[in-house]
Amino acid sequence: MTPLLNVQELHVSYTPRTGQRFMALSGVSFALAAGEILGVLGESGSGKSTLAAALLRMLPTNGRVVKGAALFEGRDLLRAEMRDVERIRGNRIALIFQEPSQALHPAIRVGEQVSDVIAAHKDLPRRAVREKAREVLATVFPGETERIANSYPHQLSGGQRARVLIAQAISCGPSLIIADEPTASLDPEMQQEILTVFRDLRQKLQLALIWITHYPALLAGFADRVMLSYAGKIVEIGPTERVLNSPHHPYTRSLLRSAPPSIENGKSSRKEFLPMISGEPPGSILPGGKCSFEPRCDDRMHLCAQREPAMVRLSNAHEVSCFKHGG
Repeated sequence: MTPLLNVQELHVSYTPRTGQRFMALSGVSFALAAGEILGVLGESGSGKSTLAAALLRMLPTNGRVVKGAALFEGRDLLRAEMRDVERIRGNRIALIFQEPSQALHPAIRVGEQVSDVIAAHKDLPRRAVREKAREVLATVFPGETERIANSYPHQLSGGQRARVLIAQAISCGPSLIIADEPTASLDPEMQQEILTVFRDLRQKLQLALIWITHYPALLAGFADRVMLSYAGKIVEIGPTERVLNSPHHPYTRSLLRSAPPSIENGKSSRKEFLPMISGEPPGSILPGGKCSFEPRCDDRMHLCAQREPAMVRLSNAHEVSCFKHGG
């Protein structure tokens, strides 16, 4: 079956004011099926947000795609005319930003902000646009649609503002949503509520979702697969339960050990000190010719400093980039 999204050997670079270019993504490849949820997991600076920006052609002016392809519904997003990408963005692919309070206009009522998204992509009379906006808001705010629609963002809670962004994202009937840490500013209980909203929407609308996060517990029982990103490279990808319960890359194991325990109903049952990953992530200039995790890896071998490991297929759906597994 043809994947909904097929990313092939994506390389992205940035050139800061110093003029010395560095690679933010190096050879990222993965496929996403229609209706699938893919979790993208990694530390800050691992390339997660750059991936989202590159796919939607929203890189800053000092960033550029060096090479690669991103085939979405058969069209390469990286080579399409910009006017075509703008038709796809917000319509067929929606992006949910990290901070709802910054993504919403403070002086415009919520109903109008959802209507504006629909009007930008659908040729409908104004009345039909407003009706459609109310229908979409009713999907994520059953029972209080009118109150939410007539509210300004500052009159809503953080969780409600997050739901407004979801309403905007689904308003034009996309087949893919890219969510860049959309629950980062919410408490654990509200995070679980937002995940429930996405589970329901996935079933109702057959949405595919790329969920970017640094928190593994959010992906357990939610994502179908998880992809570990480190220093701009994919180091492990596979079924979520298998990767989280039996990780094969040293970085995956270290990241999971350093993450807080699972939180049920917004409460943690105990307090404890968490182990840290030794050393620091690579700086702006990525190391070449060796495993990027080698300086921080407790399992490093002499070979790790000599060349970069290739992706090794552990099973039909599980791959890892590590010499311990034949890379």
